[in-house]
Amino acid sequence: MKKDSRLSGVLHVLLHLAEHPTPMTSESLAKAMDTNPVVIRRIMAGLREQGYVSSEKGHGGGWTLTCDLAQITLRDVYVALGSPSLLAIGSRNEAPACLVEQAVNAALNKTFAEAEELLVSRFGEVTLAMLSADFHQRFEKKRKKAGKP
Repeated sequence: MKKDSRLSGVLHVLLHLAEHPTPMTSESLAKAMDTNPVVIRRIMAGLREQGYVSSEKGHGGGWTLTCDLAQITLRDVYVALGSPSLLAIGSRNEAPACLVEQAVNAALNKTFAEAEELLVSRFGEVTLAMLSADFHQRFEKKRKKAGKP
């Protein structure tokens, strides 16, 4: 089963935007993400509606970050994506009248809901500024390891 990597991809794009002093086109973001510019535009639309990014058309246009990285959390981005399902597993529904299936599904569904609630709550504790700081630490460590001043 293929994993939904949109959240990871959007976070990647947002951090690229944060590092870029000028607007980035859908084409340049798509190249960085190894995807199609249409996919970037579709994903970015939800972020624009939430006020996290803006876009300008024409020469010199593109996407820009319009929010403070410390003010936006993983939960904010997750919600802007439409709150996709976080778990790839689900309940069996082949025999809805079966009391065993009902008992199993009740336990699983309750546990899945609790797990998703916990995960979304944790998303609310992680800001894009934290991700950016981690990126900068990794970049600095790699730069020093390569012997660059």
